[in-house]
This record gives sequence, structure tokens and C-alpha cells, in this order.
Amino acid sequence: MPECIFCSIIAKKIPADIIYEDDDVVVFKDIKPSAPIHWLIVPKKHTQTPADTDAQTLGLMAKIGARVTNDNGIDEKGYKLVINVGKGGGQIVNHIHMHVLAGFKTEPSHEGR
Repeated sequence: MPECIFCSIIAKKIPADIIYEDDDVVVFKDIKPSAPIHWLIVPKKHTQTPADTDAQTLGLMAKIGARVTNDNGIDEKGYKLVINVGKGGGQIVNHIHMHVLAGFKTEPSHEGR
């Protein structure tokens, strides 16, 4: 079984455009962005889904999302924090990660809901 690509990035075996790093997480730019700003918040401990990740790590990921958006002047304009779970939920890499998505030109419409 090949090594997890995120674990390779964490171990500095694969380069990444790192936005933030500490002892617990690393934040880097997504190589296939689906938004003008698309970063990934990845815990250094390998787990796959929220079900096998402790609540402290999940909370830390959200707090780091708030921190990096604030530090980069994105928080006031708005952003999304998203976790895709499983193949059917759009998870491509089986290492839990949170997407930071921002920089959209228009606000999403909630008409008809």
C-alpha cells in the first residue's frame, strides 16, 4: 500500500506551499484548487474520518482555520471550512483534512430554501 500523500508532505518528503505549521497540524495550498483560495488543514497524526479522530483535533482544525484566515486577511470577507468524508462525500485522500475555501466573487444564493 503506498504511503499517504499527506503523511509524505508532513514528513517533508514531498514539497508543499505551506501557509502554517505547528506541532499538531500543517496548512498548505491545495494543488487542485476549487476556489480562488483553497488551503488544506491536515493533522500530523494520521486518521481518516471524524469518526476516528478525537474531538480535540477536530476543534483544533477549526481554530487553526480561523487563525490562518485572520492572519491572511480573509476572515472579514468570509470563508468556508469543509470536511469531506468518504468517497461518496468527496474525500480523495484518506487522511482527515479540512478545506479552507475563500475568495469567491459573489455571495452564494440561498433563494428558494
